[in-house]
Amino acid sequence: MINNQELTKICADWSFWDRVPPASLQRQIALPPVLSQDLALVIQGVRRGGKSTLLTQLPQHYGLPLAQCYYCNFEDPRLLNHLDHTLLSQILTLAREQYSSDTPCYFFLDEIQNVQNWEKWLHTQLERPKNNFFILTGSNSSLLSGEFSISLTGRTIALELFPFSFSEYKTLFPKKKLTDYFLSGGFPKAVTYTPAYELLQEYFDNIILRDVLRSVHARTPQALKQVIQMTFESCGSELSFRKIAAVMGLTVDTVKSYLEAAEEAYLLFSCPYFSFSEKKRLLRQRKYYPIDPGLRRAVIGAGGQDLGKSLELLVFLHLKKMYGQVFYWQERNQGEIDFVVLDGSAIIPYQVSWKGIAPRHEKALESFYQLFPNAKEAIFINSENAAEFL
Repeated sequence: MINNQELTKICADWSFWDRVPPASLQRQIALPPVLSQDLALVIQGVRRGGKSTLLTQLPQHYGLPLAQCYYCNFEDPRLLNHLDHTLLSQILTLAREQYSSDTPCYFFLDEIQNVQNWEKWLHTQLERPKNNFFILTGSNSSLLSGEFSISLTGRTIALELFPFSFSEYKTLFPKKKLTDYFLSGGFPKAVTYTPAYELLQEYFDNIILRDVLRSVHARTPQALKQVIQMTFESCGSELSFRKIAAVMGLTVDTVKSYLEAAEEAYLLFSCPYFSFSEKKRLLRQRKYYPIDPGLRRAVIGAGGQDLGKSLELLVFLHLKKMYGQVFYWQERNQGEIDFVVLDGSAIIPYQVSWKGIAPRHEKALESFYQLFPNAKEAIFINSENAAEFL
């Protein structure tokens, strides 16, 4: 067990007991109206995407006294040998030595996935609330779906935080253009770092090593890294696990497990085929989209500057944030609908093209409406109206 004095020092370093949080861009994320002592707020997202900064904004957002806010980042190397549930109990005890049970305390626990058995510990705290409020972050989308976290069902409010959108980017840099955003992407540090691609390449390697490799049985990160690079290159195209497996000398199941782990780490997202038939969806290959256009460019090089692909990626990410699930539709000789989303029972098709609508887009829509006659009017996005949409 870590020494109480040392733990207090660590919490003091991360907290704002004698200083104010640094100024930062207010993120476009739908936070709950109030914090609840029997519901933990969990913020998930890619590493370096701004989760820790968002934590520093919450006291002001909710009007919390900074002296009652206890921060701890579980990637602090000083905690390396103490990452289990007893550490969480120690932090709570330190706070309660300062404040009686009548006074609320707020615990901001950053990168909680590093702490063993945190799920069971948190479940106990939420089952018997004692004026303690918990706000957690994690860099893995399976944070709340593991074997032990089943006990947290109904006890959490989960939000996903993405890197800066183009709209947020424009708030910071009003004179910048969409093509500038394609190059830097939206990772908060990368938008002000020159050259951005060097930092983003480091981010990519770091995410592979710390968030993806730990989830798969790979001897080295090299094959894993190459599979994800190939997926970044094929952004927006149907992806064949079998073809990648043949090129890499891997099994199909191994390729599938690599991409599932990358998706759990928010490094990329899958886009399934649109159909109301589960069987048809499973039979069709998926498309994959990286978490950020700048990261894609950094990973695959100058060839990643295709404007059409970059715009398609941005529209996908925007729809992903809005609707959660995004689909594509494509049939041989009938064309392709870039994206399909469900807004309640309404089916909304989207067509994306940098240069504008072409005959192939119209042909695809005709075929799509024959199958889904009740679908809403298609939304077309190109270089001229993209900024308004994004």
